[in-house]
Amino acid sequence: MSGKKLPVITINREYGAGGRSLAAILSEKLGIPYYDRDFVEKTVEESGYDVEDVEREGEEMTRTSKVLNNFLNGTVSYSSSHDAIFKATKKVILKLAENPCIMVGRCANRILDEAGIDAVSIYLHAPLENRIRRAKELPENEGEEVSAKTLEEHDAQRRTFYKQYTGCEISDAAYYTFCFDVGKLSIRQCADIILGMLEQA
Repeated sequence: MSGKKLPVITINREYGAGGRSLAAILSEKLGIPYYDRDFVEKTVEESGYDVEDVEREGEEMTRTSKVLNNFLNGTVSYSSSHDAIFKATKKVILKLAENPCIMVGRCANRILDEAGIDAVSIYLHAPLENRIRRAKELPENEGEEVSAKTLEEHDAQRRTFYKQYTGCEISDAAYYTFCFDVGKLSIRQCADIILGMLEQA
């Protein structure tokens, strides 16, 4: 990639589809940082909320929380922690996008698009059985039971969060440069396709 202008890359994904793995490969190949769990620390600094709040509300929202959030936002005295954390995360994303990097989740693709910032946006999905197998290998799930219900709950909460703060469906291909079925392509193959496109750009 010598001499090429390196991009900002965003990755959205179904739970267990390998977003962090793809980000790590692209980061190594391109020599640019990637941000995934790092968003928690940076958002804590920006928002003033503690780590537990940001981890709990930073990318997932139940339907009940969405209804309550929207209802209470109509009252003068209510200040939503979901909204405050999202605003802080948005500031972090726009700041990070000043330099080439890779961002996983957090509605980054729509935030950058609305700000007029060009980015390569990626969405990863796969059949449930493939994602269950990969999810069991995630460090945060060590010693935990991982089932179809676990993944479905994570996915539903991500969809709700994304819809709440972008007005869009997270899986809508219109908002992505690439959509990959990682049940048919390996993460390494996805990375090679992206790198090949960047080489030709």
